[in-house]
Amino acid sequence: MNKAYERSAASRIVAIGDLHGDLDATRKALRLAGAIGADDRWAGGSLVVVQTGDSIDRGDDDRAVLELLDRLFVESARVGGALIALSGNHEIMNVQGDLRYVSKKSAAAFEQGRARAFAPSAPFARLLASWPVIVKVGDSLFAHGGVLPAHVKYGIDKINQETAEWMRGERAAPAVLLQEDSPVWTRLYSADPGPAECAQLEQVLTALGAARLVVGHTPQPNGISSACKDKVWRIDTGMSHFYGGTLQVLNIEAGQVSVRAQPK
Repeated sequence: MNKAYERSAASRIVAIGDLHGDLDATRKALRLAGAIGADDRWAGGSLVVVQTGDSIDRGDDDRAVLELLDRLFVESARVGGALIALSGNHEIMNVQGDLRYVSKKSAAAFEQGRARAFAPSAPFARLLASWPVIVKVGDSLFAHGGVLPAHVKYGIDKINQETAEWMRGERAAPAVLLQEDSPVWTRLYSADPGPAECAQLEQVLTALGAARLVVGHTPQPNGISSACKDKVWRIDTGMSHFYGGTLQVLNIEAGQVSVRAQPK
């Protein structure tokens, strides 16, 4: 029996990294993925898109980005596709009330006030409550920062469930989410993992029956990169206006992984 965090395999999956409140970059990435057309409506059919967190903060378009992703969640499901957005550390910070990376323009877009909009049980916290922290689609595992053996032991479904309950105002924030090595904060695989780190990754993948892990969180200066013999893919390219990085997405199809880049 599948766990709640597991989704059926898809003929094609595209993973998109950190968007940081940049609506233009979000649209371009989704078009590069083949997910939307010129009218911003779902055009991907059975395509599965996974956005690996940090869709908000630093940019001016937080509300527009969230509302676009939420609409595409509905539109994609109608035709057998999926838009899966994950919570990253910036989504978690907003629900905690940590708004230090919110631009003035993004703050002004929420009539009830940014803090009220994202407080546990408030409308935008409830929207984020429907987003997992960790998800597996077919044989690919996705998280914002990473998945460690301790997270597997704690329980992937338990992490997702407790995070959702907190965002809905039903419990306190789970400690596993707030630690430095949490799934939204860890950078264990994001810089230059050595044999010890790759061994931990192998342990995670074996336990969860996955072939690879895909993460965001840490900008890659030269674009999407892999490590640990292609067992981890780092897809935060800093594509938002704030960072000015390259626009790329990760394409997973028939067991093959490739990078799609916006033509220069």
